[in-house]
Amino acid sequence: MTLLLICFVVFLVIGMPIAFVIGIAGFAYFFSSPYLNFQTATQMIVSQSQSFAFLAVPFFIFAGNLMNVSGITQRLLSLARLVTRRMYGGTAQISVVMSTLMGGVSGSATADAAMETRILGPEMMRIGYSKGYICAVNCVTALITATIPPSLGLIIFGFVGEVSIGRLFAAGLIPGILMMFFLMATTTITSRIKKYDPPRKDAPPLSFEELGENLKESIWALLFPVILIVGIRFGVFTPSESGAFAVIYAILVGKFIYKELTWQNFKEALITTLKDNGAIMLIIAMSGPFSYALTWVKLPVTLSQMIFGITTNPQALVLIMLGFLFITGMFVDSNVNFLLLTPIFLPMVKEAGIDPVHFGVLMATIVTLGVMTPPIGSALYTVCGIINCPPEEYTKASLPFMFAVLLELAILVFLPDLVLWIPNMVFGS
Repeated sequence: MTLLLICFVVFLVIGMPIAFVIGIAGFAYFFSSPYLNFQTATQMIVSQSQSFAFLAVPFFIFAGNLMNVSGITQRLLSLARLVTRRMYGGTAQISVVMSTLMGGVSGSATADAAMETRILGPEMMRIGYSKGYICAVNCVTALITATIPPSLGLIIFGFVGEVSIGRLFAAGLIPGILMMFFLMATTTITSRIKKYDPPRKDAPPLSFEELGENLKESIWALLFPVILIVGIRFGVFTPSESGAFAVIYAILVGKFIYKELTWQNFKEALITTLKDNGAIMLIIAMSGPFSYALTWVKLPVTLSQMIFGITTNPQALVLIMLGFLFITGMFVDSNVNFLLLTPIFLPMVKEAGIDPVHFGVLMATIVTLGVMTPPIGSALYTVCGIINCPPEEYTKASLPFMFAVLLELAILVFLPDLVLWIPNMVFGS
């Protein structure tokens, strides 16, 4: 176990790509153990990708990229601008609403943060927002996509923990909308304090006719997560098949309804998808030997005994686990955290009498938050690189938004019915 952890920490510190960090660390343990062999390690790499349920991930990534190039994203942006035009910090508020709407399209927090920074960043700089604030609001608000279906984190959690993906999708709706309100309130308060983007006095009030016209344009994107949940609930398609449905849906809407999906756009989305899927699948495959080694050395049992030795109160246990996940999320890729830590924490969650769906939504949020925190958050460096913002400025500006997210999570820990109401209503208790 010592060799496993030393290799993991050393390779992580020197900046090696995370797939090779976990892969080499796992192989190092196999080579050093007299009870394990190289053949088992290679089998673990292959078996890790042999799951029908996991087919949903590459399909949803492809669907999100297709929707970004087929006019759906622009229509959601137009709706977000309309809803927020009379709010304090209106341009920043667009990012919050847009992330909520995009949650049902992209499923990827990093992709959503990058897209919104490219679209909104130049305009926000022109009207006086600081670079740190621009990056913070566009990055942290993208966290909403971690719960609004089809969240990739929820799919991986359901795949690894054998938890119903349909119930996880349904459970993410209320937390995602609640997070939108928390982040909009934070944006209003911080914009007032910093005197950013006061409401335009000449902006006309929102009319039902104008709202109806925009909803008519964007309804196909807004219906998507609803169709997914209803389709899974009534057996029209499985969670894996829902990914394939998402691709067909994006193609039909982009080509025949919005008429903006061209062959060139399709090729761009396909190339981007191949790159995204290649990176994710390499991490998943390499996590096989590492996960097996963790189980072999009985780390889940040891960690479980340690945590239950602190307290047996279910809410306190969840808070301890979330704190641990928040810290690991600062250093380890979110997909790796899902793959490695779900098998460790899920048995403890069940033993404490906590609903796995409830915990899955909390875990998806806190683990994804890690890509937005220093020192190695991928979304953090992506958005800072787009507008050339120092990470220190981002970190300082992001603190109020981080606090809002953690406050919302604390509320959800003690009010599980908020998370479980929709899945219990749709799928039964």
